[in-house]
Amino acid sequence: MDIATLLGTISAFGLVILAIFMGGGLSLFINPPSLMIVVGGTLGATMINYPLRDVLGALTVVKNVFFTKPVPIGKVAGRFVTYAGKARREGILSLESEVQSMPDDFLKKGLQLSIDGTEPHSIQEILETEIDFLRERHQLGAEIFTTMGSFAPALGMIGTLIGLVQMLQSMDDPNSIGPAMAVALLTTFYGSVLANLVFMPIAGKLRTRSKEEILIKEMIVQGVISLSRGDNPRLIEQKLLSFLAPKFRESAFN
Repeated sequence: MDIATLLGTISAFGLVILAIFMGGGLSLFINPPSLMIVVGGTLGATMINYPLRDVLGALTVVKNVFFTKPVPIGKVAGRFVTYAGKARREGILSLESEVQSMPDDFLKKGLQLSIDGTEPHSIQEILETEIDFLRERHQLGAEIFTTMGSFAPALGMIGTLIGLVQMLQSMDDPNSIGPAMAVALLTTFYGSVLANLVFMPIAGKLRTRSKEEILIKEMIVQGVISLSRGDNPRLIEQKLLSFLAPKFRESAFN
């Protein structure tokens, strides 16, 4: 599990809930009609805005916010140095045994193309096309949660208006003013919490995950192309280390 996401979730919701308890209790902030307006309205508006398959797809990637563990970028360079050394000693066909055990489908595809003798520019075109479509899919997921983050406060305001109308229509009955006022205020509260503690942070983390994954895939593309050209291991390492910040560059040849 991603520690930053876990700590952020605990601290954000924990402090809000603690403040609620210090002010009177959690039961004061539980109102089913307000939840129906905000949650139901946000999901409904999102499904109007996007196809159902895209909305369901975005909801399924939430697990990536908590559980995806990105591959350490520095290991990619070391892996290709090993591949390049083996290819220079035994020929590039010797890497075919490595391909079978690779868990990364993108790397497996790139190496197989190189082993099959595909021209470097063709390999680059194929792999970069896959990266482009991956980037679009990731952007769509983040965009959907950003949209939900904009809809939630708006639905909160709609709930507030509903509560105010109900309150104004029952001014002659003091007992009904309280529930109507609760709907008016709590819908705004729910909308703000969902937008600022759930939807927008998820969208931001998905963008970060996307950048990390695309960076690794771009390194893989560079490494595969270098392998197909027969570059020596030291040159391949220098090309791949250029993707990293200087403080993270560790050469296997030092």
